[in-house]
Amino acid sequence: MTNKFIIFLFLITGVLQLNAQEPTIKTDSLQEVVITSSRIDLPFKENSRTINIITSEDIKNSAAFTISDLLQQVAGVDIRRRGTGGSQADLYIRGGGFDQTLLLIDGIKMDDAQTGHHTMNAALPLEVIERIEIVKGPAARIFGQNAFTGAINIVTKSSLKNTVSTNVEAGSFGQLNGSVTVGAELNNSSHIFHAGKLTSEGYRTNSDYDNSNYFLKSVFNKNYQPIEMVATFFERNFGAQNFYTPLSFGFNEYEETQNSLLAFTTKFQSENLKIQPRIYWKRNQDMFLLQRDDPEFFRNFHISNKLGAEVNASYTSKHGVTGFGVDLSKIYLRSNNLGQRNRFMATAFLEHRFSLLDDILDITPGVALTYFSDFKFNAFPGLDIGVDINENLRLYGNIGYTYRIPTYTDLYYSDSVSQGNEDLQPEEAFAQEVGLKYISSKFRASLAVFNRDAENLIDYFRESENDAVFTATNIAEVNTKGLEFDASYNFKVSSFNQTVTFGYAYLDDNILDQNEALSRYSLNTLKHQYTTRLSTQFFKNISQNIIYKYAERTTGQTYNVWDASVRVRLNQLELSVTASNIFDADYVETGFTPMPPSNIMFGFRYILN
Repeated sequence: MTNKFIIFLFLITGVLQLNAQEPTIKTDSLQEVVITSSRIDLPFKENSRTINIITSEDIKNSAAFTISDLLQQVAGVDIRRRGTGGSQADLYIRGGGFDQTLLLIDGIKMDDAQTGHHTMNAALPLEVIERIEIVKGPAARIFGQNAFTGAINIVTKSSLKNTVSTNVEAGSFGQLNGSVTVGAELNNSSHIFHAGKLTSEGYRTNSDYDNSNYFLKSVFNKNYQPIEMVATFFERNFGAQNFYTPLSFGFNEYEETQNSLLAFTTKFQSENLKIQPRIYWKRNQDMFLLQRDDPEFFRNFHISNKLGAEVNASYTSKHGVTGFGVDLSKIYLRSNNLGQRNRFMATAFLEHRFSLLDDILDITPGVALTYFSDFKFNAFPGLDIGVDINENLRLYGNIGYTYRIPTYTDLYYSDSVSQGNEDLQPEEAFAQEVGLKYISSKFRASLAVFNRDAENLIDYFRESENDAVFTATNIAEVNTKGLEFDASYNFKVSSFNQTVTFGYAYLDDNILDQNEALSRYSLNTLKHQYTTRLSTQFFKNISQNIIYKYAERTTGQTYNVWDASVRVRLNQLELSVTASNIFDADYVETGFTPMPPSNIMFGFRYILN
């Protein structure tokens, strides 16, 4: 698909605005959004951490098809994809590794003991997401050990009332997406069900995929003591050409993954006390072939199961709010490469928020104490401080220790180019941050500077540039510092809402006492990252979005990517045209896999109320 054809399609779609007729969509306000990813519930504006909120309206205007595409539009978040369709992507925050960011679904921890490569296997379809809470910086005292550099909590929709929504999309590279989403409100229960299929012939050799998504959220006994159930099953089958090996090796890689979750949550609440117990089961399965047509040549097969139970609570008194909780989990891994492994984890959380000077100043000390059956006891203390300068402006800071134990891949994996290390020590870091945030009805902005001093950071190193084998190694010392700025401005043109957003992140990731040419992962971070989105509406049923992303990595690679979308609403029918990488940028986000050239998708959605 040529650039001229893509631009021509957007011009033609723009002409359709002459017949627009639909009520204006109100822009979401973040003023009173309550951050649900911690024990102490706080409105967004009162939190003393750097937090980005992606609302349901932001999702509609993102020109994204998957969470991987969506998160790329947040400065300070680095999503390194290997192709399209969300088949395989790694999640990084503030220069940390893909094992150092925790993903949660409605507060349920989705960490995988095998490898952080599977984190995004649990990513939900966009249709069922209410918002996404991105917590940047060390969050171990809130969530536990995997939140080394941050955490992302996906909050699902609570209700769709009685609706049926069908969606079909088709476009370049033989892409075909189809889904149905159903909402049902009954007398004493409510249900949301989603089923989706994403397929493509691939934009290059061996880059085809066939992915399936299933999601069910039910609330039972909602008139008395509600019990919430979340169940997911995601299957991804995809050609993995050059995902892990260079083109010169001549391999024809292929991978199949399955990720499932079953969780039950309830809440007991009085005037001062809130208690939220939960039980859950998470399963991940991964099968990798080095030669797609010859399974016997080299095959990895892993199945991990995590059984968890947790209780989180908060108590409000005249002295402030106390948050406390216990999280217990047992992990089982069965693998032809990693062996049979078991791990028990127990974490106790305690924090208290003091409000002083007529609520102008708040101080929140806290600690997480964790026991690992194979790495014993560890503690993550931290402190958050916030000062309300005026009604709209807040100064905040936080310090804390953070921690990550090695994955089973770090410890035991072995092939011709990679070698685990059973003697690895846990990663540790001490991080500090100072920030300023301004929030009003039309304009919001935040500025943060941060520093992280890490020890024993795990990376894969080789002895020399002539050595083909990378071995998991603890790096002696790593310093990471940076700056982030985010802003959003809402304004009106002819009574219609318009939004422009900006984001910039600078990162200086300095690996000390190491030869940088010998590292596999740590030196491909984003030194400069800039994102912006312009969402406009000039007529009643047509809206447009333009997204620009600039990246400069520490390796010297730079690239500019433009995406755009147009949506046309006609009563219960919505038509869309989305163009990705409009100007055909040639770039690689990770490893050896070039990203897709310019491409276009046409969408058709019908909503029956």
